[in-house]
Amino acid sequence: MILNLKKSILVLGMIFLGVSCGEKSKQNSEEITPNITEEPKGVDNVAYKWGKMALDATANDTERFAPRPTITSRFLGLTFVSIFDAWSRFDPNSSPVYLENVDRVSPDMMTLENKQEAISYAAYKALKEYYFTDSSMFRELMQELGYDPDNNSMDPSTPAGIGNLAAKAVIEARKNDGSNQYGTAQGGNGEPYFDYTNYKPVNPPEVNNDINKWQPKFFSKETGEKWAPACLTPYWQLVKPIAMDSANQFRPGPPPMYGSEQLKLEVEEVVELQANLTPEHKALVEFMRDGPKSVQQAGHWLVFAQNVSVRDNHTLDQDVLMYFAVEVAAMDAFIASWESKMYYDFARPYALVHKYFDGKTIKGWKNPEEGWTEIKGEEWRPYSPSYFLCPPFPSYTSGHSTISGACGEILKQWTGNDTFGSSVQLVPGALTHPNSVDDTVTINFPTFTEAANMAGMSRVMGGYHIQADNVAGLELGRDVAVKVMEFYHEHVGKSHELISNK
Repeated sequence: MILNLKKSILVLGMIFLGVSCGEKSKQNSEEITPNITEEPKGVDNVAYKWGKMALDATANDTERFAPRPTITSRFLGLTFVSIFDAWSRFDPNSSPVYLENVDRVSPDMMTLENKQEAISYAAYKALKEYYFTDSSMFRELMQELGYDPDNNSMDPSTPAGIGNLAAKAVIEARKNDGSNQYGTAQGGNGEPYFDYTNYKPVNPPEVNNDINKWQPKFFSKETGEKWAPACLTPYWQLVKPIAMDSANQFRPGPPPMYGSEQLKLEVEEVVELQANLTPEHKALVEFMRDGPKSVQQAGHWLVFAQNVSVRDNHTLDQDVLMYFAVEVAAMDAFIASWESKMYYDFARPYALVHKYFDGKTIKGWKNPEEGWTEIKGEEWRPYSPSYFLCPPFPSYTSGHSTISGACGEILKQWTGNDTFGSSVQLVPGALTHPNSVDDTVTINFPTFTEAANMAGMSRVMGGYHIQADNVAGLELGRDVAVKVMEFYHEHVGKSHELISNK
């Protein structure tokens, strides 16, 4: 990937510089100047390292608990709020989100070393709280960075104390935020993240009572066992946003209903697109569906943000601010998208295609063994493996579109330029029908806006959403981004211009 290539170039450049300096010192030792350590940038800055650690933890979370993008978006959002809050006490202008009664340090304490220590303790304690199964991994990074992971000081006059206090403040402030992290929400059963709203789909998996409403679908394991996953966190619209005034602040108008010409045309579009996927389209669908390391959408855009860090050789300050803005946007965008999803409870193409093409013969994706062939309309399925055929929650708006619209707009505004320039090489079909793959293709993301558009469109091409889900989602996400940037500037002030232009 581009990130690895740039890292290699950076390392080679450092090796070249080291050789040159060594030769010069041999030629004229009298010209040796004191060794000045340059601030670590890109992959070497400590904020980047904690970002990478958060991504590893998110990938592990997916493997252990299955995809739960709403939950991990909150983990990431609150982790980077903790980091920001700790960092803010070492900046002359910024103000924390949740950390209270901790004064800004004196100017002589606003050093890189102190910032590194403070954000490391904040990241460590936040990640331990939210990704508790990976505590040993976080501990190892602390030790690698030279910090004592058992230092639990709450002394606000020390970097470690400020970091610990920042994480504690965020954890305490968000304990009863509606996420039911601890299983204590009224109406629950004591299990973490249990649905305390008692949501019941209008349509059971076997019968569609209302075509306009979401219907769970059966997935299949390799053993042949079938099961219909319950709706994922159907109460997530009740989670308190960070930057938005309310979950429904930007709620879009309704989706097209059955019987409308718009819905008919959009369902037909889904069938047509899925039947004619090119290798590049298949690769894009798989990349956006499973993402890099299966880190879900909030993690996916953190990966993109880290690509920007490497591209622009970011300092610690720049990464702290950029990750803060991106992950707050992702967390709030998930809340906004779920508010729309649960408010409209709208059907997915999986059921809509069956309704519109019942009794008709169409071309579609049948299974990994047979690929694309003529099928009955009522047999149509999204382009996905049988063990995860379709996201288990209502359709409108598309979560991919909403989060991508938000995060893409944040990166555009934060950098002051829409240019992205990232790319990824993929083997089309590797994740869906590995016995019949295409040659490697390169997917280019020229701008942040286009990357978001591609993410949204991939969901239509794969058969997970109609175009209305995508268009409304992108717009919703960009509305959220505007609010997040207002919130961001309230907390960062003029430091943004000073730091982002370093």
